[in-house]
Amino acid sequence: MTRTPPLYGLAQHTVGRYLSHSWRPTVDGLGHLPDTGGAILAANHLSVADQLFLGILTPRHIAFWAKAEYFRSPGPRGHLTRRIVTGMGAIPVERNGGRAALAAFDAAVPVLRSGGLVAVFPEGTRSPDGRLYRGRTGAVRLAHQASVPIIPVGIRGTNHVRPPGSRLPRRHPISITFGPAIPVHIEAPADIRRLTDTLMATIQSLTCQEYVPHYARR
Repeated sequence: MTRTPPLYGLAQHTVGRYLSHSWRPTVDGLGHLPDTGGAILAANHLSVADQLFLGILTPRHIAFWAKAEYFRSPGPRGHLTRRIVTGMGAIPVERNGGRAALAAFDAAVPVLRSGGLVAVFPEGTRSPDGRLYRGRTGAVRLAHQASVPIIPVGIRGTNHVRPPGSRLPRRHPISITFGPAIPVHIEAPADIRRLTDTLMATIQSLTCQEYVPHYARR
């Protein structure tokens, strides 16, 4: 198991305690989370708060993605931002697409192979209306490349923390459920889509969201 970065641990004990005390989120299925070894946590995506609550409710360090701009921001504020994202063990991702975006996956492989957890949101963007959209195949491809399983994760309630038009966060029941691991074995290209659809169906069973059979707009 990889070592938890000190800043990440500090955030769990400070921000994490505040969020836990204020929102009292619940978590189920922790027994499906491996004590050691690499795995991908694949979750639905309702809000920017998803990362916060997933991070504080998971007992192991999670490597989240962060915009590559955060790692090269200029000036004093940029220096602080770089210290934070680096100290949290984040993985830089280019949002321009193409080979630059694939570099983020390349950076995630050694994290997974060394026994770390990496969070992926297969929808590729936040749900615009609370429904669950068709999954993109990146999570399955990454799991295959790193030879790790996928742990489906169902997140509920985070879209009500700060609804559109609200300036301040609101208290609302939040829950996170971990499902049984999905092993990834690819023998033919069609397996990638099939496993992705299986993953999304499993996530839907954990969230009870309405499913939309097409990609959400970014």
